[in-house]
Amino acid sequence: MKRITQFDGLYGEAAAPPDGARPDSEYLFSELLETRSLTFDWVIHPHTHAHLFQLFFVESGGVELSEATQKHQLTGPVVLLIPPTALHGLIYTPDTKGRILTLSDALLESLFPDTSALKPMLGSVQCIQAFEEPYSAQAVGQLIAQIDEELFGEQLEKRAMLHLILQRLFIILYRLQQQNETIQNSPNNLPQRYFRQFRQRVRQVGTTHTITQFADELAITPVHLNRICQAVAGKSASQLVQQHILDEACKYLTYTTYSVSEIAYLLHFEYPNYFAKFFRKHMGVSPTQFREGKPND
Repeated sequence: MKRITQFDGLYGEAAAPPDGARPDSEYLFSELLETRSLTFDWVIHPHTHAHLFQLFFVESGGVELSEATQKHQLTGPVVLLIPPTALHGLIYTPDTKGRILTLSDALLESLFPDTSALKPMLGSVQCIQAFEEPYSAQAVGQLIAQIDEELFGEQLEKRAMLHLILQRLFIILYRLQQQNETIQNSPNNLPQRYFRQFRQRVRQVGTTHTITQFADELAITPVHLNRICQAVAGKSASQLVQQHILDEACKYLTYTTYSVSEIAYLLHFEYPNYFAKFFRKHMGVSPTQFREGKPND
């Protein structure tokens, strides 16, 4: 039977760090993910930590996470939360970049006592892969960078500031984790997510995609996409695309000095006359007449 190593300190270090030697100490350490991983040729063998909680922010690259009975192939950005005594091993791709935060369980307890709603999340291995606004992966990374800057700086009230940033970071991760669980465990919420993703892509590509292409990107059928749009907005997918294009066209015509040809280009029409024909069909006037406030001939 293969023996699992338990570290009192960080991976590969026989002794606990001086500040983390006592069970009641508030130990915090920040390091680049690639620094320690490169030392071990990107392979961190399965192990546990006695009194340390770890947060891995994989900004880019890939990692294979091994738990007690499972393996997960993950691609950045992703956040991994590993509580004390949880078995974990990591194999990174050599291009992986990110940062690791290591906290004593005493520090975590002072930030979030047993009565905190976050305790269930902090008590088991978590993998957060979906980042939805306003909590983007970039925002999470910036908070982690702030912790690193504060930890190794010499500003006044460092401890208080670190506590505040850590609490903000973990509350954001809790919200993301709850969103992830809701999406995964509640099929009733999937239509809303598909609808949001569809509307976002419409804003990005306009008329360059067919409804079938939009549906393919969502890994659903065009019929399913139309049902979702009807249920959420009361319109078909095509009607929503048309409405978006018309709304944008009207804004450009009303509030900018772009020519009709320039507006057609901005809205991804292949030719200006295609845009003019589309606009007249749905608005009853040409783009120029609309801009000048003239009625249909």
